[in-house]
Amino acid sequence: MKFAVLCANGRAGKCIAAEAVRRGHDVTAFVRGENRSAASKAVVKDLFDITRDDLAGYDAVVDAFGAWTAETVPQHVSSLCHLCGCLSGTETRLLVVGGAGSLYTDASHRLRVMDTPDFPESWKPLAQAMGEALAELRTRSDVRWTYISPAADFQADGAKTGRWLIGGEELPVNARGESRVSYADYAAALLDEAEQGAHIGERISVCGA
Repeated sequence: MKFAVLCANGRAGKCIAAEAVRRGHDVTAFVRGENRSAASKAVVKDLFDITRDDLAGYDAVVDAFGAWTAETVPQHVSSLCHLCGCLSGTETRLLVVGGAGSLYTDASHRLRVMDTPDFPESWKPLAQAMGEALAELRTRSDVRWTYISPAADFQADGAKTGRWLIGGEELPVNARGESRVSYADYAAALLDEAEQGAHIGERISVCGA
């Protein structure tokens, strides 16, 4: 498959690009500066400057965009709207590295993780922005999207175990009551979804087994 990994120099983007290369896919990194990912090809361009022509011909586009400051977190919505415009009406898959805050605490879907009393106040702006991005994505029937939320504890330096659970709209928890997943296992789960196309137009979640 032919992959475009956007924001491939970020921690999640690097892991996803490396996993795609390991599996033998044709991977292009979209970066704003020097390519530091495992992809052998790169396009140096800001995400907001990417055009429809830039993404033509790819089987899958991975959106690993991340913004953390008060001024930039709203870009989670605007960047995703921009990408949807670029991919509208095409067969290209859009796989979005999502957040856990918008997941529900149980099957009743009445309470989101970000709305619980223990959710860190400092994380709420980011969680809310990512939740708004997901809500916007749900309105798009013209894009073949999948939004992939990690477990609550998303471990950048965690080991690759090769074992994980795929969930849906609820916060995923393993048999030990843990909600955590390494970036490496998350990347592998995302690649499985890209290759299999089992959840187009859905949000799924990933937890270490």
